[in-house]
Amino acid sequence: MRHHEEEVMGTIVTFDLFDERGFHETAVADAFADAAAVLHHIDEVFSTWKPQSPISRLRRGELSESQVPGELQEVLDRCRGVKAMTLGWFDPWSMPGGVDPTGYVKGWAAQRALTVLEKLGARGAIVNAAGDVAVSGSPFDTAPFTVGVVNPFDTSKMACVVRVDSAIATSGDYERGDHLIDPFTGRHATRFASATVCGPDLGLADALATALVVGGDELLRIVEGLDGYEAFAVRPDRSWTITSEFALASEVAF
Repeated sequence: MRHHEEEVMGTIVTFDLFDERGFHETAVADAFADAAAVLHHIDEVFSTWKPQSPISRLRRGELSESQVPGELQEVLDRCRGVKAMTLGWFDPWSMPGGVDPTGYVKGWAAQRALTVLEKLGARGAIVNAAGDVAVSGSPFDTAPFTVGVVNPFDTSKMACVVRVDSAIATSGDYERGDHLIDPFTGRHATRFASATVCGPDLGLADALATALVVGGDELLRIVEGLDGYEAFAVRPDRSWTITSEFALASEVAF
């Protein structure tokens, strides 16, 4: 295994490569550097903390959507699709201060970094952006990746372990405090203590997990109907629920 950590997008993103055949060290270093460069570029475009980023200038009205870089236009278009899919429960345009697609971008960025790592041809690769995880291949032989889901009531423990083929994202207020906004009221509100979504694309999984925490059971039914996407949701009373094909690899414990 080869491991790399990168501080970017306000968090630590980790890269891991797995291959029992071994690695060419220069090729690995180049792959890690290229994947990190993708994330740093995305941060320059999408960071709402950087005053001159295109998203900050859009939020201030200095740019129109037709004037922003192509990747920002792409993300905003995808966010519109997710907004429609979630019946408005995921809505970057409802955020304080103007449009903020962060709930989609972190997963989307990690997925793009994984695409860069895949070019190396390793048997397995993983990108972990503060708990939003994109994987490719497998870590050992044909065994799938397994990812722990944090217990929202005690973050030093895991609620469960999940088999992951592509991507997994978890959302909740348990680490960052009251930051999730009900788009219909503009106020903080959560119906689940945490929500985890697995599926083919980490950007969409990330956005769906955010919508689930705020929207509750209505969104769980929507995820159940999406091809390839499954969810695990924890209620404030410590009860929990899953969609029909969610790939638990352990018992759930709180």
